[in-house]
Amino acid sequence: MDVNLERILRDQREELLNTDYSQFITRCEESQIDLDSHLAQIVIGVRRCGKSTICQKVLVESKIHFAYVNFDDEELASLQVGDLNDVIQTLYRIYGSFTHLFMDEIQNVPKWHLFVNRLLRQGIHIVLTGSNANLLSGELATHLTGRYNEIHLYPFSFREYCMAKKIDTHALTTKSAGLLMNALDSYLQQGGFPETLSMARHDKYIASLLAAVIAKDICQRYKVRYKKTLQQLVNGLLDRFCQEVSYGDLQEAYQLGTIHTTKNYVSYLENAYLLRLVPRYSFKSIERQTMRKAYCIDNAFITNHEDALQTENLGWRLENVVAIELFRRMENELQQLYYLRQHKSYEVDFALVERNKVLQLIQVTYDFNQPKTKLYNREIGGLLKGSAATGCTNLTLIMMSGEEGDVEIDGLIIHKVLAVHWLVEK
Repeated sequence: MDVNLERILRDQREELLNTDYSQFITRCEESQIDLDSHLAQIVIGVRRCGKSTICQKVLVESKIHFAYVNFDDEELASLQVGDLNDVIQTLYRIYGSFTHLFMDEIQNVPKWHLFVNRLLRQGIHIVLTGSNANLLSGELATHLTGRYNEIHLYPFSFREYCMAKKIDTHALTTKSAGLLMNALDSYLQQGGFPETLSMARHDKYIASLLAAVIAKDICQRYKVRYKKTLQQLVNGLLDRFCQEVSYGDLQEAYQLGTIHTTKNYVSYLENAYLLRLVPRYSFKSIERQTMRKAYCIDNAFITNHEDALQTENLGWRLENVVAIELFRRMENELQQLYYLRQHKSYEVDFALVERNKVLQLIQVTYDFNQPKTKLYNREIGGLLKGSAATGCTNLTLIMMSGEEGDVEIDGLIIHKVLAVHWLVEK
């Protein structure tokens, strides 16, 4: 038995045991982890969004006898699938008999799925985390053939951000309402990565986190040759968040060899949960595949990436937050998020769709206190025209500031709601 391996796993166990999980907020995704299931429970999302914490918290609070190994440890970086038997043997020596095994960042071990399959056949309950979507779309779909339950985790939502900072989200007094708005102002700039909430300055933390995602979850995993070009592409897309992605323009701007390479690079960013792409709502498949808007997984990356263009467009920052919140709130895998755009006629920021039926149209605007005719026509007119085009009558306008309430136009009800209230809804 490798003495060094035992030391590493004992150190990881000691860190686990010394953590007080009662201090952490309860996240809604905890209820999706089924420890009684014989399916592998897999929590997936961008690095440092809280995947390890949520799994450890659920396991510890359930008082289940489990073992733990973190494969993101640099000392375990050279492990191969053949070494995993030694890992299991060492874990039994450290923990004794266990019913559940929690493996952090399992995708770092080549051919890990063979090992997980064997453990599942032996009846061990498996909990995994990963920070690359290919963990699901590629290896899992192919090798675990449905024997897994996927849970997507994002950095803190605004509601969770307020819970962690102990900010009253009900805002029944003038003071609490003001503090809640102050929190949203900060959230639009700083984002919701859990570890940054206790930092006075977190620009270096976010910059190093972004570098780790690019190096480990993209360049290393996909063997990217032109790393500097990829870095420039990341910076460019983070500067142009909330805007349509033109693969042709990206190919030309960054001198990439082919459109195919360009699409691959963008897909790597999406797989690593740096971006979420929202397609245009269209009955033409080619438009859904090629016309897409790019949203950043968290506003922290918008603020703190290399050579960041410090845009003052707070409306876009709010739109980005709403986009990611909509992804969080998706009720099932049949629901999809789109945007509507009819050239020079109208645009709707988001359309929530299930089985080809548009369930809701959502428009996002920053200041709707005294809407000018142009702004009013763009936001309200876009919803009305979008309703006419899709048949959807569930229309919502989310505002940073403005007067809440329902307005009836041409027989349609438009729900106007403040972002600070919409974002804290359960």
